[in-house]
Amino acid sequence: MQRPLLFTLLTLASLLAASCSAPQALATKDPIDAIMADYASPDGPGASVLVMDGDSVILRKAYGLASVKNNIPFTTATNVRLASVTKQFTAMSVLILKEQGKLSLEDKILKFFPDFPLYGKEITVRNLLNHTSGLWDYEDFVPDTQTYQVKDADCLALMFRAESLYFPAGSRYRYSNTGYALLALIVERTSGLRFADFVKQQIFDKAGMSTTVAFEDGISVVPNRAYGHSLVNGVWTETDQSNTSAVLGDGGIYSNAEEMARWISLLFRFSLISEPLQREAWSDAAANDGTLIPYGMGWHVEEYNGSRHPHHAGSTRGFRNHLLLFPEKKRMVLILTNRNQGAPIAEAKRIAAALWGGN
Repeated sequence: MQRPLLFTLLTLASLLAASCSAPQALATKDPIDAIMADYASPDGPGASVLVMDGDSVILRKAYGLASVKNNIPFTTATNVRLASVTKQFTAMSVLILKEQGKLSLEDKILKFFPDFPLYGKEITVRNLLNHTSGLWDYEDFVPDTQTYQVKDADCLALMFRAESLYFPAGSRYRYSNTGYALLALIVERTSGLRFADFVKQQIFDKAGMSTTVAFEDGISVVPNRAYGHSLVNGVWTETDQSNTSAVLGDGGIYSNAEEMARWISLLFRFSLISEPLQREAWSDAAANDGTLIPYGMGWHVEEYNGSRHPHHAGSTRGFRNHLLLFPEKKRMVLILTNRNQGAPIAEAKRIAAALWGGN
């Protein structure tokens, strides 16, 4: 008689414990999944998330689709157009050439473009790197109705339509995609290699980024490719290329979360350039009068938990990305997406806060 009674009591206790723990289980839902919930639809464009701490990958996740039309899942090996996250690679290419003694950051751009309009005669390579050149954005000269794509060389040609700078070179900061298109051309004219070949040989190959590519239609291909999407009348529509998507220096590289981690690991180890130069690239630059500006060389710089740190967003038709970097602790939060909606900047910061709080 005691055995059935004991069994019944144990069963009731077990059920009671399970019912009491259910709310707790719901409350401990993965915080990263909660932050990225908007990307988790099985029939919408997606995202990848990768987090590093102490130069090691501690988290990798993927959501949604790389191609809605073809129902291809998004993975951490899916390549997206980095958009302006590309700028860190363009800047690194220039800094590699600097350390090879092939150019100086104080070189005037007339050294590389002798026919450049004289309004730009005081612009230096450094001004291009930290967005203090005063150059007009080439997009200002490209109408939305234009059907053919401009390239880096076209950006140079478009500067001949301008009659002046926004402000004297070096006097203040104004973000300029033109500057990074010109930097890609400077890499080509200094190295004797096409920009796409230079970044492959000097960066991608050394980092083990075998599928990362500075994409040129008709010349290269993007394996494991995500296609950009926009929400049009409530329907996800493929909107992958614009008339400025062929410009390489400011935003033309495709990469994925796994290979971006290898790139960042090289930076943490100062494997490509010297530590002082890399730290300068991650730090606020200064205008001619000494005023600090929130950009280094290929990296924005902002305040976070009482200290300055580098980061960069990338946004173009059908793609939005963000990379947060904390070099002192060798931490990174990366979000890559293939949609025109979402807030990866805010989401990356929420992930950092969820994982590390104020530490």
